[in-house]
Amino acid sequence: MLDPSSSEEESDELLEEERRDVLVAAGGGSPRSLPQPPRDSRGREAGAARAASPSPSVLSEGRDEQERLQREEREKRLRLQLYVFIARCIAHPFNAKQPTDMARRQQKLNKQQLQVLKERFQAFLNGETQIVADEAFCNAVRSYYEVFLKSDRVARMVHSGGCSASDFRDVFKKNIEKRVRSLPEIDGLSKETVLSSWLAKYDAIYRGEEDLCKQPNRMALSAVSELILSKEQLYEMFQQILGIKKLEHQLIYNACQLDNGDEQAAQIRRELDGRLQLAEQMARERKFPKFVTREMENMYIEELRSSVNLLMANLESLPVSKGGPEFKLQKLKRSQNSAFLDIGDENEVQLSKSDVVLSFTLEIVIMEVQGLKSVAPNRIVYCTMEVEGGEKLQTDQAEASRPQWGTQGDFTTTHPRPVVKVKLFTESTGVLALEDKELGRVVLYPTSNSPKSPDLHKMIVPKNSQDSDLKIKLAVRMDKPPHMKHCGYLYALGQKVWKRWKKRYFVLVQVSQYTFAMCSYREKKSEPQELMQLEGYTVDYTAPHTGLQGGRMFFNAVKEGDTVIFASDDEQDRILWVQAMYRATGQSYKPVPASQAQKMNLKGGNANTDVSPLYTDRGQKHGMDEFISANPCKFDHASLFRLLQRQTLDHRLNDSYSCLGWFSPGQVFVLDEYCARYGVRGCHRHLCYLDELIEYSENGSVIDPTLLHYSFAFCASHVHGNRPDGIGTVSVEEKERFEEIKERLSSLLENQISHFRYCFPFGRPEGALKATLSLLERVLMKDIATPIPAEEVKKVVRKCLEKAALINYTRLTEYAKIEEIMNQATPARKLEEVLHLAELCIEVLQQNEEHHSEAFAWWPELLAEHAEKFLSLYSVDMDSALEAQPQDSWDSFPLFQLLNNALRNDTLLCNGKFHKHLQEIFVPMVVRYIDLMESSIAQSIHRGLEQESWQPVNNGSATSEDLFWKLDALQMFVFDLHWPEPEFAHHLEQRLKLMATDMIEACVKRTRIAFELKLQKTNKSTDLRIPSYLCTMFNVLVDAKKQTAKLCILEGGQEQQYHSKIDDLVEETVKEIISLLVSKVVSVLEGVLSKLSRYDEGTFFSSLVSFTVKAAAKYVDVPKPGMDLADTYIMFVRQNQDILREKVNEEMYIEKLFDQWYSNSMKVISMWLADRLDVQLHIYQLKTLIKIVKKTYRDFRLQGVMEGTLNSKTYDAVHSRLTVEEATVSVTDAGGLQGITMKDSDEEEG
Repeated sequence: MLDPSSSEEESDELLEEERRDVLVAAGGGSPRSLPQPPRDSRGREAGAARAASPSPSVLSEGRDEQERLQREEREKRLRLQLYVFIARCIAHPFNAKQPTDMARRQQKLNKQQLQVLKERFQAFLNGETQIVADEAFCNAVRSYYEVFLKSDRVARMVHSGGCSASDFRDVFKKNIEKRVRSLPEIDGLSKETVLSSWLAKYDAIYRGEEDLCKQPNRMALSAVSELILSKEQLYEMFQQILGIKKLEHQLIYNACQLDNGDEQAAQIRRELDGRLQLAEQMARERKFPKFVTREMENMYIEELRSSVNLLMANLESLPVSKGGPEFKLQKLKRSQNSAFLDIGDENEVQLSKSDVVLSFTLEIVIMEVQGLKSVAPNRIVYCTMEVEGGEKLQTDQAEASRPQWGTQGDFTTTHPRPVVKVKLFTESTGVLALEDKELGRVVLYPTSNSPKSPDLHKMIVPKNSQDSDLKIKLAVRMDKPPHMKHCGYLYALGQKVWKRWKKRYFVLVQVSQYTFAMCSYREKKSEPQELMQLEGYTVDYTAPHTGLQGGRMFFNAVKEGDTVIFASDDEQDRILWVQAMYRATGQSYKPVPASQAQKMNLKGGNANTDVSPLYTDRGQKHGMDEFISANPCKFDHASLFRLLQRQTLDHRLNDSYSCLGWFSPGQVFVLDEYCARYGVRGCHRHLCYLDELIEYSENGSVIDPTLLHYSFAFCASHVHGNRPDGIGTVSVEEKERFEEIKERLSSLLENQISHFRYCFPFGRPEGALKATLSLLERVLMKDIATPIPAEEVKKVVRKCLEKAALINYTRLTEYAKIEEIMNQATPARKLEEVLHLAELCIEVLQQNEEHHSEAFAWWPELLAEHAEKFLSLYSVDMDSALEAQPQDSWDSFPLFQLLNNALRNDTLLCNGKFHKHLQEIFVPMVVRYIDLMESSIAQSIHRGLEQESWQPVNNGSATSEDLFWKLDALQMFVFDLHWPEPEFAHHLEQRLKLMATDMIEACVKRTRIAFELKLQKTNKSTDLRIPSYLCTMFNVLVDAKKQTAKLCILEGGQEQQYHSKIDDLVEETVKEIISLLVSKVVSVLEGVLSKLSRYDEGTFFSSLVSFTVKAAAKYVDVPKPGMDLADTYIMFVRQNQDILREKVNEEMYIEKLFDQWYSNSMKVISMWLADRLDVQLHIYQLKTLIKIVKKTYRDFRLQGVMEGTLNSKTYDAVHSRLTVEEATVSVTDAGGLQGITMKDSDEEEG
C-alpha cells in the first residue's frame, strides 16, 4: 500500500467533514441517529461549560457544541471499528462469494441529462438536426416529447433516481408499436423494419452529437460497481460508505495484517472460539433474549453452536494455500459435540508422521570459482551439484583461467534439512584415467530461513593441493512451502515429547485450517523425529528458566496436563515464533512481551494490543490499537450491521445506477460475509432492510417492490416458524418489529396504489405496480399458509383506487388551475376550460388503460370504478360550467362529442354512471336544438321560395341548396354525436329522416307550382326558347330526388314506406313537369301546322292564292312559297334541345323528355295528316312537312332517342302518307318539290 500524500490527506479530511455534517443532519431526532453518549460524561462536560458560561444562552450553546462534538467523535469511532470488521471480511472471506446472477442495473438519468434530452428532441422537431425522417416518425416523436418528456411525473421520477435510459427507450418503443400497427401495409416494407428504423433514429436523437470514443479510459468506482470487484475496490467502496480516510485504512490494513492469510485465518478461529464460549456462558447463566416460547431458549443455544460449527466447516474446507498438488490437505473428522468443539485427547484425531511430510524446491546457482591455481589456464573445469539422496547435475565446461558459469540447478526434496554438495572437477588428460580429478568440494546445510543471495564458500581441497584458498560463489534458495508457517532452531523441553533440553530444528506445519503441528526434524529426514499437535495449547512469553542451559529468550505452550518450554537465541526470533504459534492455537488471549506490557502499563494502555512490532507503534500513535485489538465477540453486531446496511444502502441509492434499492454484487458479498461471520440473524437483517427501504420509499425514492416482497417473505416465513435460513427461534423483538414493519408496509403499499400514476408513471419501473399489488396480497395474509380471500384484497384495492381518483383529479385541476378560472371567468371561458379539462381527463384515462391496466388485470371492474369515480368528480365542474351557459347556446356540443367518443369505445365505461349522466344533460339540449332547426328550415323554405329568382346555384337554386345543406348538416351533426343509447339514437335518426321528407316534399310541391306558373307565361311561337329558370326548377326536382336517397332512407317498416311516398311524389312531379314542358313545345308545332292548314284545298285562302298566282304568272315571273316556316321550326327544336342538354343535370330525364317530345310531335303531325286523308296536300304543305319530319327524325336520333321510339307506327304512317303525296306531286308537277323528297331523306338516313 502506498502512503498517502499530504494533499490526499487534506482532501480526505474535507470529505470527512462533509460526511460528518451529513450524518449529523440526518441523525438528529430520527431513527437513523447513532447511540447517545453516557449521561455522566455529558454531565461533566456540560458542567465544565457551565462554569465558564457567562449567560444561560451561551451555556446552552456551549452544551450543544459539546454534545455535537461528542456525537461526532462517537460516530467516527463506531465507523472505524465497523471498518475493521468489514476489512477482515473482505481480506479473508470463507462463507460468501460475489453473486454473478444478479440483474445488471442501468445507469440512471439525472436532471441535467433530462434537460439535455429535451433540448435534443426539441432540436429534432425544429429541423435542426441532420436526421432524415418522415411525417409519421415526426408525429410519433412530437407525441413522445409532449406527453412523456415534458411530464412533471417523469421529472419527479428522474429526481428520485428511478429512471434509466432503457426506461425512456422502452416507453418510446411501446408508443411507436401502437402507431406502426395502425399504419397501412406497404408492399416490400415490413412493419418490423419500420420499427427497427424508427428505434435507430430515436437512438441517434438520444445520443445527439456525443462522441462515444472520447470517454475516459479509467472508470469511476461507481461505474464498475455492477461488476465483480477486487479486494482493493471493495476496500475503496466501504471507505466511501463509512467515511474512512485513506491513511486510516492503511493503518488498519497494516496493523491487522490484512494481506497475511495466516493471521486472518487465526483471527477467524479466535472469533469462532469466542462465540462458542459466549454460547456456553449464556447456557450456564440462562441469560437469553426474550423468545416467543420458553422452549426456544435451548434451541437457541443449539442454533448458535450449529452456526459456529458450520463456519468452522466452511473454514476447514478452504485450501490452506494456493500451493502445488504435492501437498494434499488431510480431511480431519472433528467432533461435532453439543458443547463447543473441545478437541480433547479423547476426541482428537492423532496425526501420524506421514501427515506432515513437506515438499521443498531448491535452486542452486553456481556463479564462479576463485583462487584456482593448481590447474593450467587452458585446462577444462566444471562443477557438479546434488542434494543428498537425489540426482546429480553438472554445469557447462569452462577454462581454468575463467571458471564462471551462472548455471542453475533445480531440485525437489522432502527433507526440511537437506544436505547440498557441490564439487569442482577438471578433466583428466591421462590415457588410463577413468574419472576426472576432483579439485575441491563444499557441503551446505540450507534451510528455508537461509540467505537467498549469492555468497562465497570456502571449498575443501584434497591433501597436498596448491589451492589452499579455493572459494566458490554460489546461491542456494530453498523455498518455504505455503503450509510451513515458521521454521528455525529452538531449545525445547516437554513432558510427552522432547523430554531432553537440547537444540532442535523445528517446523510449524499447517495440516488443515484447524490442525497445526510443531515438528522437529533431523538432517536428511523427510519425516519428523517428534511432533506435537497444537490444538488446545496456549502459547505465551515466559521468564528465563535458570536451570536450563542454552537459549536466552523463553516461551511456552501450555495445555491441561502438559507444558512445553521453548527458548530461542534472540528476542526477534522468539516474537516471530510466538506470533506463528498464537495464530495456530486459535487462543483468545494475545501474548505480549514483558517489555511492551510494561511500557503500556506505564502509559495506562490496554494490554490486549497487537504484537506486531512493525506496526504497533504507528498504530498506537494514530489511536488505531483500540479498534484493531477489540474483541469482536463483545460487540452488538446486530446494531453494527444495521448501521452498516443503512450506510451501504444510502451509498447505493446515490451512485450512478438506477438500483431501485438492490445492492451491487460486491455489497451483497460483504454484507453476506459479515452476517455469517459475526452471527447476524437473517430475520434481523431483512427487518432492518425493510425498515430502510420503506423509509426511503416514503421519502420519494423508487424502490423495487419485488425486493420488498423478497425481504418481507423471508421475515414472514421466519416469524411463522418456517425456518427459511434454518433458524427456528423467534424472538419477541423480531415478532414485534415484524408486526410494526407489516403495518408500515401495508400503509406504504396502499399509499403507492392510491398514487399509482405518480409512483409508477407511464408504467415505470416495468412491472412494479403489478408486483406492488402482489406484495399487498402477501402483506394482508394473516399467516404464511392461509391465503387471504380474494374479496378482501379486492376491497382494499377498491378503497385505494377511490382515493386515487380523488388524488388524480385534484392534481389535474391544480395543473389546469380550474378553481381560479371557474370562480371568475365568463361562461364562454368556463366552457373552454371545462373542455380543456375534459381533454386532460381523457388523456389520464387513456394513460391508465395503456400503462396500468395490465397490473389491474385481476380486477378490471375496479379500474372501471376508479374511472367512474374520477369522472364523477369532473362532472361537478362540468355541471357548473354548463349551468352557467345562456339558454339556447349550442357551444357545449363539442364537449359532449369529446367525452362521448372517449366513453363509447370503452366497454366498461360505455353507458356507465357518468356516461348516462352526460346523456341526461344533453338529451333536452339535442331535442331543443332539433326543434329549433326544424322551425328555422321550414321558415327558410317558405321565405326562400317566395323570393327565389331561380338562378342556377350548383345543382339547383339558392333555396334548394340551402335546404339540402341544412338538412345534411343537421343529420351529420346528430350522427357525429354517436348517441350511445340505441333507442334515443334511433328516435333521433327517425325524426330527422321524417323531417327531411317533409321539407323536401314542401320544396317539391312549391317548385312544381312555380314551374307551371312560369311555363304558362312563355309564348307558343317558334321564337320560344326554354328559359334557364325553368331548367333550374327542373334541376331542383332532380336534386331533390337524389337527396331523398341520402336524407330520407330508413331501413325497414313504416319509414321505408314513408320514404317510398316522397320518392314517388318526386318522381310524379318530375313526370308532370316533363309533360308540361313537352305540351308547351308541341303546341309550337301545332301552331306551325295551323299555318300550313291555310293551304288546304277547298279553302278560300287556298283558292285565292292559286288564282292570284296563276293570273300573275301570265305577265311576270311569280316566286313560289319558300321553306322559312320549316326552317324556323327546325331551329326552334334544335336550340331548345341544346338548352335542355346543357342546363338540365339529369341525363335520364332529358332522354325521357326527348322521347315524349318526339312521340307527341309525330302524333300531332299524324293527326293533322289524318284530317286531310281525302285531300291532296298543297305542294307547300308537302315540302314543309317533309322537311320538318325528316329533320325531326334526324335531330332526335342524334339526341339519343332509341330506334324503337323513332320508328314507331305513327312515324311509319306519316312517312307513308308523305311518300304517296310526294309521288302524286311528282307526276303532276315534277319540279314543284325543288329536290325535297322523303326518298332523299331516306337515302341520307341510310
